[in-house]
Amino acid sequence: MSYEPDRFDFSQPVRIDLYSDTRTKPSRAMREAMLDAEVGDEQAGSDPSIWALCDYAAKLLGKEAAMFLPTGTMCNQVAIATHTRPGDEILAHEDAHIQSSEGGGPGAISGVLFKGLPGDRGIFSADTLRAAIRPISRYAPAQTLVEVEQTANKGGGACWTVAGLQAVADVAHTHGMKVHMDGARLMNAAVALGVPASDICAPCDTVWLDFTKGLGAPLGAILAGSRDFIGQAWRWKQRLGGALRQGGMNAAACLYSLQHNVDRLAEDHANAAALARGMAQIPGITVEMPETNLVFFDLTGTGMTVSEFAARLRPHGVSVSSTDAYRGRACLHLDVSAAMVEEALAIMRMVVQPR
Repeated sequence: MSYEPDRFDFSQPVRIDLYSDTRTKPSRAMREAMLDAEVGDEQAGSDPSIWALCDYAAKLLGKEAAMFLPTGTMCNQVAIATHTRPGDEILAHEDAHIQSSEGGGPGAISGVLFKGLPGDRGIFSADTLRAAIRPISRYAPAQTLVEVEQTANKGGGACWTVAGLQAVADVAHTHGMKVHMDGARLMNAAVALGVPASDICAPCDTVWLDFTKGLGAPLGAILAGSRDFIGQAWRWKQRLGGALRQGGMNAAACLYSLQHNVDRLAEDHANAAALARGMAQIPGITVEMPETNLVFFDLTGTGMTVSEFAARLRPHGVSVSSTDAYRGRACLHLDVSAAMVEEALAIMRMVVQPR
């Protein structure tokens, strides 16, 4: 079985890319910020642009210190490896990204186990967490870490509220566990909830933020926590190949994204709502109304799979992704305008024909 990624078919160019917010392209202004960045050797601690990003992000997230890493997956793996020991158990939602979409990294790298927790739209309650905690026993794995995902991707981009996070964190901390937030779309949640990111992160011991999704940077993520935690995490950053040289060019893009691309996430949320309303009016399509920028839809009523739907859209320059045979996702981001949403809807109406 091949594990190579599918190669892009350039004969069918995508004009309206709803596949993922990771498809965003750096703007001209962001590229200019990268060009002007002062750089050094990050591994030796001498890249000023990376330190500027780390200081800015730590303050934004309300943490003592932060670390720049190439990807969000590496942030999760570094955090898990630092928080746990082999044989420990992580409690997370049953659909959590760290379980389903990181190549088995937690088991392969940290030797940890998972206990999946149920919950509506990717969010579990304090009571659910409490019920999953076992009495301490030498016969059972130590439960040392609780993980939450903000926003919950497979939950349709749903947002954890500050109160909900606090309740879960209180249970975890009472039982001696740490709380780690996968904050891939944290800023989407902050904009949707209308609260500072630091308030959302306050109940969590560690958090990371992705710059390559709605924020529009070409690569990079930040992991934040206590000064002691980040100091320990540096060893894992080194082990996993995350220490950089002249990474300041990329850090400059990430800093630009935080300073210019956060408030505009509200546009993506509005476009997602408009797309969802329009798709819901197409016969046979049912839609989960979005909280943020992710629109999940079901095509069962049309008689076609998402793969068939995507294949029909592609010649017209529209791209969507699938999560199951009949469940798909459309993702709004800074490279998709309101006019593009209306065009995409017209194309979708055209390709969905009664069978």
